[in-house]
Amino acid sequence: MRPGEAEFLFHFLFPQLQSEQKITQNILSAVPADMGDYKPHELCRSAGRLCWHIAAAEIWFLDAVIQRRFGEFEARPAEVKSGGDVARWYAENFARRVPLLEALSGEELATPVDYLELRNDPAVAYLNIAIRHSVHHRGQLSAYLRPMGAKVPAIYVESGDEPYPPVDGSVATGPPPAF
Repeated sequence: MRPGEAEFLFHFLFPQLQSEQKITQNILSAVPADMGDYKPHELCRSAGRLCWHIAAAEIWFLDAVIQRRFGEFEARPAEVKSGGDVARWYAENFARRVPLLEALSGEELATPVDYLELRNDPAVAYLNIAIRHSVHHRGQLSAYLRPMGAKVPAIYVESGDEPYPPVDGSVATGPPPAF
């Protein structure tokens, strides 16, 4: 990939990443503080473990873009316990990386980065993988929420628990429209 192409891809993906980050943060925050051990099935990750995986993996991908190499996966700090704690950690760490990502040159974004000896894509490509990874796992986590007694935040436009406000600014009532 040429540097100009990498810059174009960055300017296409980065706003999407920022938009998805807010949605992911809302999903993490929706996990009840006392339900971190919840699993819908014995083979599933617990809600707390899934929260951490989503947040830490996205930061890990962002660090790989910034450093142009994959480092160690960050251990969960002892004080980060609930979904709300993970959401705060995630927001703070994402915000710290924004200026570092924005400062990358086209050459840096085009630099091939080895991913566990499975891929060797330009650094900028890992923004797309970070988005897809987080979207995939937050879909899993959002399916845990109602069985845990929580409400599902709006993801794209609305959810059954959080309707999208109508254009006139009034509060939406009733079931979401069938598409």
